[in-house]
Formats: sequence, C-alpha cells, structure tokens
Amino acid sequence: MKRPTLQVVAARAGVSKSSVSRVINGEATVAPEIRDVVMQAVRELGYVPNGAARNLVTRRTDTLAVVVSDPPQGVVSDDPLFSAVVRAISRELESAGKRLVLMLAESDQSRFRVEQYIAGGHVDGVLLVALHGTDPLPAALARQDLPVVSFNRTSAQDVPYVALDNTGGAELAVRHLLERGRRRIATITGPLELYESRERLAGYRRTLQDTGRRPMVGLGDFTRASGAQAMRELLADDPELDAVFAANDLMAIGALRALHQAGRRVPEDVAVVGFDDIEAASYTTPALTSIRSPMADQATAAVHLLLQLIDGGPADPVIMPNQLVIRESS
Repeated sequence: MKRPTLQVVAARAGVSKSSVSRVINGEATVAPEIRDVVMQAVRELGYVPNGAARNLVTRRTDTLAVVVSDPPQGVVSDDPLFSAVVRAISRELESAGKRLVLMLAESDQSRFRVEQYIAGGHVDGVLLVALHGTDPLPAALARQDLPVVSFNRTSAQDVPYVALDNTGGAELAVRHLLERGRRRIATITGPLELYESRERLAGYRRTLQDTGRRPMVGLGDFTRASGAQAMRELLADDPELDAVFAANDLMAIGALRALHQAGRRVPEDVAVVGFDDIEAASYTTPALTSIRSPMADQATAAVHLLLQLIDGGPADPVIMPNQLVIRESS
C-alpha cells in the first residue's frame, strides 16, 4: 500500500501543504484550529513524517543522551537503584516521543568520546547522572551551548539540576536515632568524591554538632563489603557505640552482617539506619530503617526539566524531599 504524502494530508485537511508542514514541524505560529484539523487528517491517513527532513527544518534529533559518569569500579551503575532510574528516564522520554542514548563515561578516554559525540549534534540535550565533585564533564558539555541537566549538583554552577535533599535526609536519620535514646552514633560514608556522600556526611556531622556529640566516621564505597568492613573498624575503635547511620542501604546491610558476626544485637545493642530504601531493606533481619529517596520521581523531574530547557523555558534547580521509613533495625 502506498504511503500517504504531505499533499494527500493537505487535501484531506483542506489546507495548504505549507500549513501541514508547519504543523508537522511543531511551529508555534500555526492556529490551533488548523493544527487540530491537520492532526486529525494525519491520524486518519496514518501519515508518518519524514524524520530526516523534519530534523533539517527544526534542527532537532528527538534524541537525548543520558551520560553516566561512573568510576571504573562501577559505584553507581552497580547500585540496585540505577536500573530503576534508567527505567524511569526511558519511560518519560518514550512518552514524550524522544529516543535515548545511554553513554558511560568512566575514564578520560570515554569522557572525550562523549564530548565528541555530543559536539557532533547527535542529540538535543544531555542528562548527566552520578557526577564526581571534580568531574570536568559538566563544564565541558555546558560550553557546547547545548541544554544540559544534572541528576545531582555539579561543580559547574550554570548547569541546572534535580537533586535529593541528602543533607536533610541524613539529619532525619540521626535525629531519629537521638530520639530513640542513642548517644554514641557512628556513620559509614560513601565515596567522598561524590556529592551525595559529602552531603550525607555533612548532615550527620551537623546534627551531632548541634547536640555536642563526637562524630565517628567509617569510610565505605556504597558496597555491602565496605559497609561490613567499616562496621568492624568502628566497633574496634569504640566498642560502646550504640547506633550507626550508613549513607546507603547496601552498606547498612553489610553493617548488619558485621554486627551479627560480632555478637551484637540489632537494635538492642546497636541501632542501624540506611539511606535510599531499596527493596531489600524490607527483607533484612531485622528489617532496615531507611531514608526513602524518590529516585524515580527525581528521574522524571530531571527529564521534564531538560525538555523544558530544550523548549527555551526556565530551568530552576529542583530539590526532592525525603521520608524516614521506620522498621525494626532502629
């Protein structure tokens, strides 16, 4: 069956070919009544626009890049929440009629390839995920005069972002432990080159400082094994500690195992609180108290912000709220 042409659509709608072309190309100057009648004809005829020709007119590719700036050890891309974030981004882009290109920048060479690809005009905008504090990628992409939105804060001041309230979430966790009567509260941080790790550590420190208590900090890398090792070291440094706030749930799960191996009861001897509220938090023994982060909502908001920026709209930063989910571990 022969595909309907622009001329056939124009005849069905009773308008000129140029009017149909302007509607197809998304021009804002078309009257709403013309747009409605043209789109009705498009639906009735099953007309499919020539994407290449349309892109030449609009200078749009209808493709967005999602760039994950992850270190070689895969701190972020190995996190259980990463797949949920990518799924949420994919769904939003699909519903907006956009394509997604997923790119991993884990070395200087791969970052250079990302910059070259973006500079080639292959995408309409970029969503940056999991940036390090010293990562040069945000500033490099911002210099290309292309809409860029970050999934978290960046070192590039002119890049808009959608971020979790990491500091506020940590404060919620520590205040909860204080309200439960805990007095020797330690923390296990994530990699300090990541913004969320530094912000969660800052929230922990600030809350303890307000009560005059001494911070006890163990270093982790967002993995179960690092949480278990940090917990063992913290117990060796202070056998009397009675609570720990871990900067993510995977490290909190590792801490639970280390406490069990050390013969410490949770929460009777040591209370444990995590961050992110991954699915596994409900199935640990005991079930893990955690800070619920609306990661899927954060991803959706980031896509909306990027699409808004591409269309010439404002792009003010967005901070997502957190929620304390109390379970048996505290």
